[in-house]
Amino acid sequence: MPHNKVSPDRLNILADAAEMYYLKGQSQSQIAKNLGVSRSMVSRMLTDARRFGLVQIHIERPVNHNKELEKLLCQQFGLKKAIVVEQRSGQALLPSLGKAAARYIEEELKPGQTLGTSWGTAISATVDELQFEPPVPGIRIVQLLGSLGARIKQYHGIAIVNRLVDKLGGEGIYLNAPFLVESTRLASVLKESKDILETFQLGRQSDIALLGIGSAKPEVSPYVLAGYLPEAEMQTICDSGAVGDVCGIFIDIFGNPSHSELQDRTIGISLEDLRNIPLRIGVSGGPHKISPIIGAIRGKHINVLVTDTNTAQGVINNAKE
Repeated sequence: MPHNKVSPDRLNILADAAEMYYLKGQSQSQIAKNLGVSRSMVSRMLTDARRFGLVQIHIERPVNHNKELEKLLCQQFGLKKAIVVEQRSGQALLPSLGKAAARYIEEELKPGQTLGTSWGTAISATVDELQFEPPVPGIRIVQLLGSLGARIKQYHGIAIVNRLVDKLGGEGIYLNAPFLVESTRLASVLKESKDILETFQLGRQSDIALLGIGSAKPEVSPYVLAGYLPEAEMQTICDSGAVGDVCGIFIDIFGNPSHSELQDRTIGISLEDLRNIPLRIGVSGGPHKISPIIGAIRGKHINVLVTDTNTAQGVINNAKE
């Protein structure tokens, strides 16, 4: 029977039975006595409560950590913290990374602090997993990088900030500009505007930065996927030595910034200001992220890494070469 054809009184009785069983831990016999019905009737009521959507069951699988790889990463690269999640066969990577990053942020974010954020699929997955109840008092969330269009929600910086405000409460501070503009002159003018200068100033005051680590390979670059750059231009950047980017800043395998005309057209926090943020959490994983992660760590652009076992092992092995 459809939900809208069940009387409100009936739905309330089903909800009462479900509350007693699932939240209060009462047995079906106890519920039957309380409601004046048979035990078999209680069983049917609980089934109906689930069928009508009054009860929704969510399985929260634990995130297993590889402590040995976490220790090796911290020893080899001097990281403040490494979080390496074990991946089961067939399990999607991003939700696991997002969950691990979210749990760490929940531990570290304190009342009155400022959280700076970039955007991307790993950031979006982290926001999905954040659970703050009640919200953290006095929090500010600052957009550190201009938006990359609206076609792909994970790349829209304003949307990411809005979702964080919904999860954490507090105040959202927006960078009302695109990530990439048509000319260096326009970028310079925008960077000197009052609103953007104020956002940059607040971004510099961030206590924690939540950062994705992108690849410069054209086939996986968000700038190509979002239609901001043609594949050929991204290939030129890759051929010049860039392996990836952190918060929109392209870097080589040693973490040095890639100086290019493209970089001069971007609107975002500077590398110097980024490195002055006390806690810089990089969330990234997958085979095409190994070199970008190495560059991000070597350049001290991140000091906390959230990744998976295969990527962590690849970072350790390749950084020795």
